[in-house]
Amino acid sequence: MFNKKNNFEVFENKVWLASPTMHNGAEMKYVKEAYDTNWMSTVGANINEVEKVAAEKSGVKYAVALSCCTAALHLCVKFAGEKLYGKPEIGHGAVEGKRVFCSDMTFDATLNPVVYEGGIPVFIDTEKDSWNMDPVALEKAFEMYPEVKLVVSAELYGFSGDIKKIKEICEKHGALLIEDAAEAMGATWDGKQCGSYGDYAAVSYNGNKIITGSSGGCLLTNDLEVANKARKWSTQAREAAAWYQHEEVGYNYRMSNVIAGVIRGQYDYLEEHIAQKKVVYERYKEGLKDLPIQMNPFDEKRCEPNYWLSALIIDKDAMCKQVRSATEAIYIPEKGKSCPTEILEAITSINAEGRPIWKPMHMQPMYRMNEFVTVSGSGRAKTNAYIEGGIEDVGADIFQRGVCLPSDNKMTAEQQDKIIEVIKACFE
Repeated sequence: MFNKKNNFEVFENKVWLASPTMHNGAEMKYVKEAYDTNWMSTVGANINEVEKVAAEKSGVKYAVALSCCTAALHLCVKFAGEKLYGKPEIGHGAVEGKRVFCSDMTFDATLNPVVYEGGIPVFIDTEKDSWNMDPVALEKAFEMYPEVKLVVSAELYGFSGDIKKIKEICEKHGALLIEDAAEAMGATWDGKQCGSYGDYAAVSYNGNKIITGSSGGCLLTNDLEVANKARKWSTQAREAAAWYQHEEVGYNYRMSNVIAGVIRGQYDYLEEHIAQKKVVYERYKEGLKDLPIQMNPFDEKRCEPNYWLSALIIDKDAMCKQVRSATEAIYIPEKGKSCPTEILEAITSINAEGRPIWKPMHMQPMYRMNEFVTVSGSGRAKTNAYIEGGIEDVGADIFQRGVCLPSDNKMTAEQQDKIIEVIKACFE
């Protein structure tokens, strides 16, 4: 429906949301080393080096290289569950039937492992000032469900919220914290690396992340027992015998030495990529400053983001009418106003890629009956045909008004300036 598209030249080559950035053979050096030495499986020098560097960069003692970040989160949940509740019978999950507090506004990979292990996600609402789990809502959730002993908190788009406070609340209630730092590698809170606050944590090397191996992830921990158990579980949980002896369920989750070669070559460029992403964010902030929008919020005194994805949120009074079904959206254009659907159409019209903000988990069809906790208590069953009132659903509001912008660190200033102009046109 965007009617300004004919006024803007279309990019010949697509500008991506976030694509891999490779470096003149730095990665291929280690991939070739794996090839030349014939270490092509899940053992080799590249894996060892990735684990060493990942631990050092994240400020933890141990890292375990795995096939993806979701695998790392799964093993985090499995170990946490067994530590809290004991080893389950074969075929049963480690948190089976147990409530687990989870970030609400996130990708579903954050909490899928909780479901793999039979847990019941309870969604904690989002903080306006960081777009991450709200510590006040988490405290309220513990008041409602004091028996809960596990929290899974994600850091959104590379901008941390008060993960230190989240950890303190967990310790107060005797709960373990799993920190999903998939999007926040290299970011810090109070000078401490994201991924080092949780009892267990995970980072991602997916193709669109701040550094990449095309796939892969690491489990992070300061506990040697956890690291050793994760290595065992990730290689099918084979016991120390000459034959294939198994006493517990295992997984094929270990990282390939070839993928590890790419990641090993990428790590030298982590800080460079962060600096490039910061320039993108600041250029958007300056270029869009006269519009009724705000960029990703963060505490500038305590948070140093990695700026993985730049996003904006439209002021409430500058939103045109927008309605979304489960899979589609429509809107009514209005002078001086816009909405995420219009902005995304505009960006797409010039051959660039944007995305909606993560749709909160409590709004997903499969979780529509799961508990959802806000700063005021339960967010479920709060409508009343006879009594006026309700609750503030922060995550749903951010989803309704927010947009992820093209944030590729290879995007030129000229390309970004054109994207900015297209966004401005949406408000004309």
